[in-house]
Amino acid sequence: MSSFVLKLIAIITMTIDHTGDVIIKHISWMNYIGRIAFPIFAFQISEGYIHTKNKKNYLIRLLTLAIISQFPFMLFYSTFTTGYTLNIFVTLLIGLIAIIGYEQCTIKLNKWIGILLVVCLASTADLLKADYGAWGVLIIFIFHIFKNNTTYRDLSYIGLVLVKFLPNIILSQFSYEYILLCLGTLLPLVFIHFYNGEKGKDTKYILYGFYPVHLTVLYVINILL
Repeated sequence: MSSFVLKLIAIITMTIDHTGDVIIKHISWMNYIGRIAFPIFAFQISEGYIHTKNKKNYLIRLLTLAIISQFPFMLFYSTFTTGYTLNIFVTLLIGLIAIIGYEQCTIKLNKWIGILLVVCLASTADLLKADYGAWGVLIIFIFHIFKNNTTYRDLSYIGLVLVKFLPNIILSQFSYEYILLCLGTLLPLVFIHFYNGEKGKDTKYILYGFYPVHLTVLYVINILL
């Protein structure tokens, strides 16, 4: 399974998730499926760091997409809540900065300083109210740090998923909704295991551009409904 196929799976499941938010407006089967999307995007950031020829351009690209996507994201977000948050590209950008910062600290200083930096950046994502927050940044980081050890990667990922969902599962007296959200978030590991390291079709700009466009379309659909 190439990187292109993984991104396609992420985009399809993300669209299903967001469509559920707009049309159904409460947790549904569409959101359970939608949990597949973000971990695959997080994994792609880890892979992108390895394969990109110019990390500075990669950072600039994510920053540009974060800026472009914020207004459509705010419109979309307003269809089901009055809260405020930053879009997923902000989280992906902070995750990439965490990887770069960790690697530089490991080379020039000490890996524990690098880990401290990652924790600080993850906390910053929470303070900024970026989508998926600290949890999202840590997911990106574990995909990177355990890229050569799938056992540690999978166990760390499962651990972070349980940290995210287990309290709600227990507090809700094992509500099926939180259990299914948890299972949906674990499912991306299956797709990631089939990743073959190949790039596949080079359509990154089309795929990136889809994010703000589909949010705008969903907002218009909500207005019409």
